[in-house]
Amino acid sequence: MILRLVIAVVLFGVLAALAWWIERRRSIEAPTQSPGVAPTQLDRADFARPTAPWLVVLFTSKTCDSCEGLFDKAATLESDEVAVTEVEYFARRDLHERYHVDAAPMTLIADSDGVVRASFLGAFAAPELWTAVAEIRAE
Repeated sequence: MILRLVIAVVLFGVLAALAWWIERRRSIEAPTQSPGVAPTQLDRADFARPTAPWLVVLFTSKTCDSCEGLFDKAATLESDEVAVTEVEYFARRDLHERYHVDAAPMTLIADSDGVVRASFLGAFAAPELWTAVAEIRAE
């Protein structure tokens, strides 16, 4: 009887140690994070046509599938009042780093002082961007 009790205690100890070891080796998943926090201020001198009253900046990457075709949608806004520019990561990594852009696509609408008045993280529908620009300009 005592022998069976000793065997059971030893077996329980071995199983507990094995469970502890497996638990410690299991990888812990990274916490969910919100990718891409949009900047709130831009230096207009960093972008084309710094004297235009409005600026639409599209931060992209050539490795980003959802970036394809977005510049064409934004480019239709180009006018005397609105400058539209694309900042591709591999061509202008410095600007992505300066403004801490860590997600693409990211589209910003900035006023003449460089204050970001609206932003889009991810792909957008053309009417969505056009409406945002029109509403901000009308304020």
